[in-house]
Amino acid sequence: MRRFGWLLGLGPVIGAAPVSAQISARWPIHSRDRPQPSVVTPAPADRPAAPPADAIVLFDGTGLSQWEGDSGQAAPWKVESGYVEIAAGSGEIRTKRGFGDCQLHLEWMAPAPPHGEGQDRGNSGVFLMGRYEVQVLDSYDNRTYPDGQAAALYGQYPPLVNASRPPGQWQSYDIVFRRPRFDPQGRPLHPARVTVFHNGVLVQDNVMLSGPTAHQRRPPYAAHPDQLPIHLQDHGSPVRYRNIWIRELSDS
Repeated sequence: MRRFGWLLGLGPVIGAAPVSAQISARWPIHSRDRPQPSVVTPAPADRPAAPPADAIVLFDGTGLSQWEGDSGQAAPWKVESGYVEIAAGSGEIRTKRGFGDCQLHLEWMAPAPPHGEGQDRGNSGVFLMGRYEVQVLDSYDNRTYPDGQAAALYGQYPPLVNASRPPGQWQSYDIVFRRPRFDPQGRPLHPARVTVFHNGVLVQDNVMLSGPTAHQRRPPYAAHPDQLPIHLQDHGSPVRYRNIWIRELSDS
């Protein structure tokens, strides 16, 4: 298999996978001058998407037995009325088991009425393998840097459109994730790829990540296990989650 030299700072590699058209060298990371994605009104929220027969249910509204705190302790977030709410300042939670290639479904709600603006409004995040973030943010009538708004792959790709519902309404993410591949020496062979539907609207189309998520920088890949936990971020806002399930996908 060919290495993706463009991610290693070696420039494009002939015959390698094409660089996604969504990324742009024109705009600095987290630029507030970058054009905002156009707004698309999603379908009305009606009922949760039921997990398919081969799904692993990670949260069904009754408890956090599949999760733990960031130090391995019992998950400290609050469960009530069929959802789990971030206990601000308690730290992130993560799945007890690891996952690699997967289809992940979850639903989330930003607080209403909204508080703060930009990155300080309804902020959380879904970290695939604990490293690669799909941003959670109240992006309804809330301007921030495009690569940090709801459904962005934080610091790398803004969503194709802003499909956010108002705060206080349930929103859904359906994420297809393909983990990065490394050779036996730990050198990267293929980047992680991510597809995201936000409220049923395609917002990330099989994009290739340059490396793990970071704030105001883009670190390179570092070799890691093929399966790692999924993390939900505590960013100090009482965001709620419900109906979380995952399907493991075969290697491709």
